[in-house]
Amino acid sequence: MEISVYNIKGEDTGRKITLSESIFGVEPNDHAIYLDVKQFMANQRQGTHKSKERSEISGSTRKIGRQKGGGGARRGDMNSPVLVGGGRVFGPTPRSYNFKLNKKVKVLARKSALSYKAKDNGIIVVEDFAFVAPKTKDFVEMTKKLKVSDKKLLVILPEANKNVYLSARNVGNASVETISGLNTYRVLNAGAIILTERALSAIDETLM
Repeated sequence: MEISVYNIKGEDTGRKITLSESIFGVEPNDHAIYLDVKQFMANQRQGTHKSKERSEISGSTRKIGRQKGGGGARRGDMNSPVLVGGGRVFGPTPRSYNFKLNKKVKVLARKSALSYKAKDNGIIVVEDFAFVAPKTKDFVEMTKKLKVSDKKLLVILPEANKNVYLSARNVGNASVETISGLNTYRVLNAGAIILTERALSAIDETLM
């Protein structure tokens, strides 16, 4: 698949670049995408939830009623789970939600997500660029020139660029990522993806 290369002014440079069929043209695997997104979302969870069990409740341990004949449930002390203010039975405890996913599955998921974007014409390739200084106005102007200012935007760079990152930080519907931070969730969550030429080459090297 060939697409045009633009500059940050939104002008067609007259050059074409070929998207690798082995990355941007694979048959998408929805289950691999599901697993990769599920792992990403699970890794975002802190897992710090906690409720107190009856042994952790501060209260008298005096038996508050006789064992039988009361007409209700047995209640040992004020910390009993059957009473208001008592401990909780089988409540949540701190845990990790992380789980392992094979590298080949993660690579397939990323290829599938990029293939979906390519089929939807959601990928724009621009010449390598850098801002002289952090300036939100310059970033917004670039998105308007490229006609993606009304979309949720993901800009992918080959390596960290502080000026570009700071310029996009205050734009609510835009985010900037490097190749190392690229994942299936962010690709699918974006309405349009801007790739620099060097970033495209780096994706080829990473996912091939």
